[in-house]
Amino acid sequence: MIRNPKEDHAEEKFIESFKKYKDNPLKILLSIYKGNYSKFLLSVIFFVIKHSPVWMAPIVLANIINYVTLNDEHCMKKVILNVGLMIFLILLNVPMNYFHVKFKSLAVRYVETGLRGALVKKLQQLSISYHKNMQSGRLQSKIMRDVEAVETLSTQMFVSLLNIALNIVIAMIVTVSKSIIVFAFFVLTVPVAAITMVTFKGVIRKRNQEFRKEMESTSARVMEMVELIPVTRAHALEEEEAQKVSEHLIEVAEKGYRLDIIQSTFGSVGWAVFQVFQIICLAFTAYLAFGGKILVGDIALYQNYFSTIVQQVSAIITLIPTITKGLESVRSIGEVLVAEDVEENEGKEVVDSVEGEFVFKNVEFRYNKESNPILKGLNLTVKKGETIALVGESGAGKTTILNLVVGFNLADKGEVLLDGKSMKDIDLRSYRKHLAVVPQNTILFSGTIRDNITYGIHDVDEDTLMEVVKAANLMDLVESLPDGLNTVVGEHGGRLSGGQRQRIAIARALIRNPQVIVLDEATSALDSISEKLIQEAINNLTANRTTFIVAHRLSTIKDADKIAVIRDGRCAEYGTYEELMELKGEFYRMKQIQS
Repeated sequence: MIRNPKEDHAEEKFIESFKKYKDNPLKILLSIYKGNYSKFLLSVIFFVIKHSPVWMAPIVLANIINYVTLNDEHCMKKVILNVGLMIFLILLNVPMNYFHVKFKSLAVRYVETGLRGALVKKLQQLSISYHKNMQSGRLQSKIMRDVEAVETLSTQMFVSLLNIALNIVIAMIVTVSKSIIVFAFFVLTVPVAAITMVTFKGVIRKRNQEFRKEMESTSARVMEMVELIPVTRAHALEEEEAQKVSEHLIEVAEKGYRLDIIQSTFGSVGWAVFQVFQIICLAFTAYLAFGGKILVGDIALYQNYFSTIVQQVSAIITLIPTITKGLESVRSIGEVLVAEDVEENEGKEVVDSVEGEFVFKNVEFRYNKESNPILKGLNLTVKKGETIALVGESGAGKTTILNLVVGFNLADKGEVLLDGKSMKDIDLRSYRKHLAVVPQNTILFSGTIRDNITYGIHDVDEDTLMEVVKAANLMDLVESLPDGLNTVVGEHGGRLSGGQRQRIAIARALIRNPQVIVLDEATSALDSISEKLIQEAINNLTANRTTFIVAHRLSTIKDADKIAVIRDGRCAEYGTYEELMELKGEFYRMKQIQS
């Protein structure tokens, strides 16, 4: 049974190991397995026992040949004894292999689960800015592929290298105990044979790498072609697009052909080199046997051990790329686990209740030190329960203001006050329990409508849920579906329209009963009917709650208590819809353009 890494606080230990040994991936690997060494020791013991038929077979073969050729009077008894020993060891392989894999897998899978858990936990702690600067595909690769590479590295280091070392050591011990001359021959010729074979493999590996990269490039091009089919068809560019992809496919075929020829040629050359050395070993040991320096049966023993040693030395060098890749994956995982861009909440004031009054005092904010500030001395006051709409050109700073309200970012200069308290001094996690966000691009997961509405809320009674459904104008949709609230929405809510997804997002916000609402372009890119339904749902959502709305359609914010026109990171105009229209300033001009 694999222990739960959470119960052992393994995730925190892993993060500490990466921080402590961040410049030494090998030490990190050894450190994260601390506490599992006993399992590896048991695995090693069972591995030695289960692997014993491999290195015992040459000895038994040599013994039987020697018994027969020397006309030993107890020949058949000794043959039966050796055969019986081999059968016993072979049968013993099955239970020993089970226990070897059991203890090895318990250790490796525990660490594998703990590493993924540590990455997931760290990703939840890292700032939104970090996530915006990091491609989601790369993070997914670290959680899945890099951890898998570390698991492979662990197996190679604790099992494959053990296997190789065991085979070489036993072959050398048996050889040196029987003949110093043959041992000296092995020491001189084995490295030459192994290096010759590995050199050929290196060329093949290079061609394999070229072929893989060409395949990856072509795969990406094919995916791009599939996505562009509507555009291609609309402009009658089918022939041109097919020709472009065909050129990539021909290049793949040519690299594949060169790889096939090289693999065939060097494979046969490598085999020939190995066989030549085998023959040399055979001739050398036959010469020794002829001179009476070794027994005839020992020729077979040395032949088997010579082959074993050459193959194992070759395997060590072949493993180097796998080990290098695994150590690089350890570094890759470390890039996340040692990242310092973390939202700090420990020791800050916990917010038990929120009134919803916000004051922006000379707020300046920039996304990185080198960039120009997005907000430049912003001053703004929002009273409890007030709905404020933020309007302005793209890049003016509207979304940045929302990020400050949510606490995704903190002001570089000046301060943002929530109910008189600086956002920098409060535990943002406790504050967000009183907050709901409805983003422009609705985010749904592939569960049911019920699951998406009640996300993060437990023990919701059915009456409350149905009230929320009605307030979000979802009742007609729910009643039209055979499974009602238990209807699966599909990946990213793909089975629903944009308006339906947006109303589910509003229902998700409503059920949290928040005191602060953030709406980012909640009615963008919708038809007029969907917009009307959503606008009614928004009115139900924002009643008596402090609400921040970003909208480009100025007609949708007539009912806002106040409108702030944001220009160049400052509040250029502020007032009610009627006041700004009478002012005939920037808001008035924007409204005229949309009329």
